[in-house]
Amino acid sequence: MTQGRVTLHVPEAIRSRAWAMRQFYGTLAEALRGLGVSVQVVTLDPDQTMARIEGDAGFHIVHHARIRHPRVLNAGKAYIEPFFTLDPWGFRLFSSIAAQNFTPGPDPAWDAAIFDEIRARMVGGRKSHYEQPQDMQPAPKGCIAVFLQTEDNRDVGETCHVTFRHMLKGLLEQNDPRPVVVKPHPKEKNVDTLNWLTQAARKSSRLQIFIGNIHDLLDAADVVVTINSAVGIEAMLHEKPVVLCGETDFHHICETVRQRRDIGAGLARAEARVAAGKWPYRAYIGWYYGRMCHDPRAPDFGARVLEKLRGMGFAG
Repeated sequence: MTQGRVTLHVPEAIRSRAWAMRQFYGTLAEALRGLGVSVQVVTLDPDQTMARIEGDAGFHIVHHARIRHPRVLNAGKAYIEPFFTLDPWGFRLFSSIAAQNFTPGPDPAWDAAIFDEIRARMVGGRKSHYEQPQDMQPAPKGCIAVFLQTEDNRDVGETCHVTFRHMLKGLLEQNDPRPVVVKPHPKEKNVDTLNWLTQAARKSSRLQIFIGNIHDLLDAADVVVTINSAVGIEAMLHEKPVVLCGETDFHHICETVRQRRDIGAGLARAEARVAAGKWPYRAYIGWYYGRMCHDPRAPDFGARVLEKLRGMGFAG
């Protein structure tokens, strides 16, 4: 194998399905081959990935990995389809995007076009990362919306500043009359978690549980609070401020809280920025998805990936 080859490490569940390959990896392979790059696709085997990388001089793109190597890009779904990241550190909250400085682009109309296209698909279509009920369910206008994540997700535990229980307690401790409306994670199956949430709602008249479509809750909310859920991105599409209680790669225009006692201050900062008109939602979505991510539908998709590989020393 030569330095001029790119190997795509793709899970068998994707590789064995033509429609799944077309979503990203098959389109990527075709685009690079069209630019004269030698591409091979192998079934992802995490136990053998490093041996394969060290066994040749080529470059490697690895699905949902956190490998830091001079010839590796880690591929990951970027919360909203069909966007992916190709990153030297990892994917999603572990990507190097977290360490980048957000700078608005030179063309606000271009940013707005990206924002409007994504908003039309997600908000207009009432779609989310996970399947949502399509029937409309009202949520209290002007509420504080809280989106939980499953406690069984190891990545959440690794990157959490304030646990969901302390997050809710911190919100309910505030001298704030607004309802705190909680949407549990769709995949939450931990009975202790669900029982705790039910008991907390019985004890506090402010706390409500919401099981409807997230866009109904986002539309009603004044502010969104979460550890680091992808709903933070979807809140931006509704132009709602976001308070995070954990690490993520889309923190740049959010307020981040690191201790329970600071939740009130985080809410105050977020709402002060709203009053001052300092939440650049369109510019940020344009930056994140237009500059940090890769869209396989774009005419320059292959050229952008090849440029990134060449910046790492790829000679193909």
